[in-house]
Amino acid sequence: MTCTEEYKEHIEYTFHAFCVVVIRNAKYTALRDWSRKYKREISLEYLTEEKHHPLGTNDKCFQAPEPDEEYILNLCGDTVILNNGLLVQALSRLPVEEQEMLYLSFYHRLSQEKIGKRYGRSRSATGYHIRKSLRRLYEEMEGMTHEE
Repeated sequence: MTCTEEYKEHIEYTFHAFCVVVIRNAKYTALRDWSRKYKREISLEYLTEEKHHPLGTNDKCFQAPEPDEEYILNLCGDTVILNNGLLVQALSRLPVEEQEMLYLSFYHRLSQEKIGKRYGRSRSATGYHIRKSLRRLYEEMEGMTHEE
């Protein structure tokens, strides 16, 4: 079957018309999506001026610690200065060995195997004690924030 020039031209025009329709529909879809999103958004000016919502918060969890409060701890012969009073209180309730394990793990970046050798424990037992200590710290700090 031979294609005439007129038939090729017809196919070409039909394809161009199809492309124009697809592009136009994509444009309308994008515009509709943008319009829906714009209708859902609320401006910051509206929130602050119309609804009178303050931009700050009084929640103690989001307040930065005052830089004047410094707590000094001695762990593994090193002096550590912390700014978080809740953390210091929770740490003080842990046994000294567990405090030192946390310090060596997080500040000196020692592996659990090296920490375990220092305290005569296996790597897995050291990891267990570190995780247990972290859980206790978290629970103590959560309990302290809820009491206030």
